[in-house]
Amino acid sequence: MSWLSADAEFNPDALHNGVIGVQAELGDHDSGLHRHRMGQLLFTREGCVKLTLDEGRVLSLLPPGKVAWLPGGVSHRAEMKSSVAYRSIWFDMKRYPTLPATVLVLNVTPLLNELLERMSASSWETDWGQGAPMHMAALCVAELNAAKEVPMTLRFPQDKRLRHLTGDTLPPPLNELATVTGASERTIGRIFLRETGLSYQPWRQQWRLMKAVEMLASHARVTVVAGELGFSSDSAFIYFYRSMTGQTPGMLTSRQT
Repeated sequence: MSWLSADAEFNPDALHNGVIGVQAELGDHDSGLHRHRMGQLLFTREGCVKLTLDEGRVLSLLPPGKVAWLPGGVSHRAEMKSSVAYRSIWFDMKRYPTLPATVLVLNVTPLLNELLERMSASSWETDWGQGAPMHMAALCVAELNAAKEVPMTLRFPQDKRLRHLTGDTLPPPLNELATVTGASERTIGRIFLRETGLSYQPWRQQWRLMKAVEMLASHARVTVVAGELGFSSDSAFIYFYRSMTGQTPGMLTSRQT
């Protein structure tokens, strides 16, 4: 039995197996802040999953058709909107020590997609130490290690002058942020580079991209997304989105139908 209802409580650590898979139709769902010993893969065919990590310091966004990897012990909260065909697979990292040690959002190849479907549908009593299940799990781990990372993770600055920046409100242009905080543009740039790994403008553009993906995955119209993210026109937003992803916004929405 690998199918879960939306309101079911579930602890993969309690099942004491090397691999545990589940499938569900969750709709809108909030897991709350939690952690587990096993590492977790999760993905959804439609809708979007927002992952809050490291006590709110890091935000990861999981678009449809991508997979997120969370190593064991990572505190996280998963918020889902209009999620359809949710899948999750947990791995005992002691049995699979080559799995990544960091949080990642990865591209899904056709082979990896098929492996995820079959493994998430497998019985919780499956013996993953021999036969076809053993080979399937090993191939899945190899495919994950070879998968291309998708830039859908953003770290937030912890400097007290910048803690008001969140995943919900559009960050202002740099000159406006300098006025609000009382810090110079150069000082803000140094803080962002030190605490997030990005200078402010690339950080803001990454924020806009992730918010755009979240809204588009929830079926928001391009006009609405462009307006809320501060673009002067639909065409300006489409140009931005294409330059960041190599695709048009319509390619994301069409993938869900």
